[in-house]
Amino acid sequence: MKSKAGRGYWLLISILSVSLILGFSAIGYARNIKVGIIDCYSGPPAVYAKDALNGFKLALKEINKQGVLGKKIEFTTRDTKFKVDIALNMAKELVMRENVDILVGTINSGAALAVSEAVAKKEKVPFMVWISKSERITGEKGHRYVFSTGENTAMAGKAGAVALSKKPFIKYWIAGDDYEYGHAIANAAWKNLKKLKPEVKLIGKSWWKPGEPDLVPYITSILAAKPDAVIFCTGGRSMTNIMKAIKSTGMAKKVPIWIHTATDHAVLKPLGAEAPEGVMGTMDYHFYYPDTPANRTFVEAFKKAYGSPPGFPAFHGYITAKFIAAAYRKAGKVDKEKFIDALEGMKIDSPVGRIEMRKCDHQVVLPMFLGVTKMSPKYGFVISSNIVTLKGSEVMPTCEEIMKARAKK
Repeated sequence: MKSKAGRGYWLLISILSVSLILGFSAIGYARNIKVGIIDCYSGPPAVYAKDALNGFKLALKEINKQGVLGKKIEFTTRDTKFKVDIALNMAKELVMRENVDILVGTINSGAALAVSEAVAKKEKVPFMVWISKSERITGEKGHRYVFSTGENTAMAGKAGAVALSKKPFIKYWIAGDDYEYGHAIANAAWKNLKKLKPEVKLIGKSWWKPGEPDLVPYITSILAAKPDAVIFCTGGRSMTNIMKAIKSTGMAKKVPIWIHTATDHAVLKPLGAEAPEGVMGTMDYHFYYPDTPANRTFVEAFKKAYGSPPGFPAFHGYITAKFIAAAYRKAGKVDKEKFIDALEGMKIDSPVGRIEMRKCDHQVVLPMFLGVTKMSPKYGFVISSNIVTLKGSEVMPTCEEIMKARAKK
């Protein structure tokens, strides 16, 4: 028979054990929503990644004042160094060790595709892609756990094709980065242009390693071929280099050029006086257009926080955070599957108006803005001019096309 002292001892142990279990349960329940961000924070692409991160942080500052389901949204970042293998390792670390609720990133389309397939899909963790533009991410390679809050190459290519189809150009040259994004934007632009204007001809192509510093020799060869127009397909590591080369060679004065994102502030601002005028570009966001109260409010808040206007990555980062908060509030709890269900088909207000996360492919529906680079006396730097707006519905592949592409993979 146990003594009273013995019984008291075991009762105390039981009480302490229950208290510890309840305490740990309460801590787990009370913890904040954790977002793991993988992106390139070193080298030339860092300007885009940091801009996106700043937009995300600005939105979180607004969101966390009210909170989400009684919690705050917090984040941690990892530098991918623009390498697919590093991106995969960082994503796995964030999911396995940091136990993040959501993954976000990245500027590298190859990395986005790899993380989508090997981490998000395999581990059933939502992955919000905010800069990578390959249409394969939410197209043929799309699945339940991946979403895109930025325009993709299908949208950009169609927007560029619409603009070019209205010009008298017949002979084209295509050149760009020899990796996923470069080839995706080239294929999308040419496929749509050929459909809209069957008589166009492709007289040549040039491909270079992403980040290759001297692109003038390529321009010299292209000009020698005398195309009617040139389509450049460059991403984060080469955008600055091709814009500088166009400026130094005076290429835009000799032949019409179209480059997706050429009119973006995140591209033009770092170039300063080296930014070329006369380059046609497409973009889904400008801090000066549309001139609406919602966009002005966003721009002023961003400038106050970071000292300069937002570029398109900041816009993408901002709406990513807004979608995350809205989806959790609709879901009513921090649950990955309920989060996905809530996000599908969701509509939110944004600096460019009401936008939708399309249910069939998890691709955000955004307007596209066509323009031409031009020095602005008002701002003192090059901006997009003569802007024409295309609705998201005008540049999006149909849901039927998406499902057909997925069936073929």
